[in-house]
Amino acid sequence: MKKQIICAWIAMATCAIHAVAQTTDDDGLAFLKERIQTLGSDEFGGRKPLTPYETKTIHYIADEFRQLGLQPANGDSYFQEVREIATLTRFKNDKMTVKGAKGKTDLRFPDDVVVWTNRGADKVVIPTTDLVFVGFGIHAPEYNWDDYKDIDVKGKIVIAMVNDPGFYDNSLFRGRNMTYYGRWTYKFEEAERQGAAGVLVLHNQAAASYGWEVCKASHVQKNIALCDETLNAKTIGMKGWLAEEACKRIFEASGKDFEAALAAAKRPGFKSFVLPAKSKVELNIQKEVGQSHNVAAVLPGTDLKDQYLVCTAHWDHFGIGTPINGDSIYNGASDNASGVAALMWLARKYQQLPIRPRRSIVFVAVTSEECGLLGSQHYCEHPLFPLEKTAVNLNFDGVAPAERTHDVTLRAAGKTNLDALVVAMAAAQGRKVTIRTEDPAGGFFRSDHFNFVKKGVPTVLAGGGRDYVDKARHEAKPKVNRYHQPNDEYDESWWDFDGTLENLNLMFGIGLVIANQDELPAWLPGADFQRP
Repeated sequence: MKKQIICAWIAMATCAIHAVAQTTDDDGLAFLKERIQTLGSDEFGGRKPLTPYETKTIHYIADEFRQLGLQPANGDSYFQEVREIATLTRFKNDKMTVKGAKGKTDLRFPDDVVVWTNRGADKVVIPTTDLVFVGFGIHAPEYNWDDYKDIDVKGKIVIAMVNDPGFYDNSLFRGRNMTYYGRWTYKFEEAERQGAAGVLVLHNQAAASYGWEVCKASHVQKNIALCDETLNAKTIGMKGWLAEEACKRIFEASGKDFEAALAAAKRPGFKSFVLPAKSKVELNIQKEVGQSHNVAAVLPGTDLKDQYLVCTAHWDHFGIGTPINGDSIYNGASDNASGVAALMWLARKYQQLPIRPRRSIVFVAVTSEECGLLGSQHYCEHPLFPLEKTAVNLNFDGVAPAERTHDVTLRAAGKTNLDALVVAMAAAQGRKVTIRTEDPAGGFFRSDHFNFVKKGVPTVLAGGGRDYVDKARHEAKPKVNRYHQPNDEYDESWWDFDGTLENLNLMFGIGLVIANQDELPAWLPGADFQRP
């Protein structure tokens, strides 16, 4: 039976590749390039939500969906409103002063610390209080780990390390395969549950997988959050990132050994402790409450039209911010104009099929991924189509540029019954699958598919590998950091699209098989997530 299923998948996958080939590569490539270049241009101002550039962006996407013949997914509208609050947060006098047993130190914004709040208040004041070092700030009974055991942090400011213990010791947690406990978003959530007044995540470039400049770029401008009817009055008062050198100064002012504390925190049995240091925090806030938008369209299916394949990509980026080398527009051409263009490319291909897929295919360009996966969170809390009838989420984030590879990287293998489909589809392209067993940066939790996963909707995380077809070209490319920087711009001179098209063909075929097979994809027994 298993052999018959795999053979059927291979046949369907081969048909999918042939379907793509009906349109010339030049035609599909020109279509994709034009949309990346448009969305990633200065004209769209970095696509920051709750700005005039949002209006321009979402109407462009909706018009593209309409011209592609897709139907509105929210009644007669292509838009789903997402109520958000934008806050510009600054310390009073641009600093946080810490007074310790051995001296004091000023933490300057934004070189030493970046902070924000999601509260819709004019000010947040944390009266003079203790600073508490809580190691990783993790409460995980299943791993026999509790950094909050026997420590009261109510009303205090906690300092929590980024990542989880497995990053430093393969015998702990899941080793180099980060758990959600390692994500900075978890640190905020747990500190809030513990009653802390504020939380600073201790940055480390290796453990975070990005440098301090990313923390600054992400948070020195307006920070965006979902907004409840109380203007988030009950949320934790201060969130932030703390630079490593600044944290060392706090420990010095406290008379404590920084390196010894970090070493102890990485071992089982660590005891969190109150630093002999206090601080009073005063935050001045400029706030704006408004409606952001997901943009959603649907290609109706046939006999299984009441079941859905949901394809997502986030349209937002960081807008206009701190200039770097004279450039203040964070264009986000790769991240994620390319993903939104991929949605349009896929919609066009599915629309051109001679026989429409059995399941309906939904295309959602979500807002505010860069602010914490907010648009997809809102969609999953208020789905336009039932999640229990959603077959799979296929998410597209930073799909271009990409070089051709002999392999396909499969992440999060062993969780669903879709792995064999990925193997079969890759084989139909003449490629092999490389299973990625380590995820030290926590990529599984860092894009919009994760909100669907938390609700029990399976996903497929497959993309280009590392066995490059043109190794010499790959090695000759300058290694320049463009992640969350103004230089993430479309550049015809060096952007590779051969790999991008091959990877999109792969996902097109995977989606086509899932849209047509009889059964809904399923989680394997023992997987972290299950359908409700």
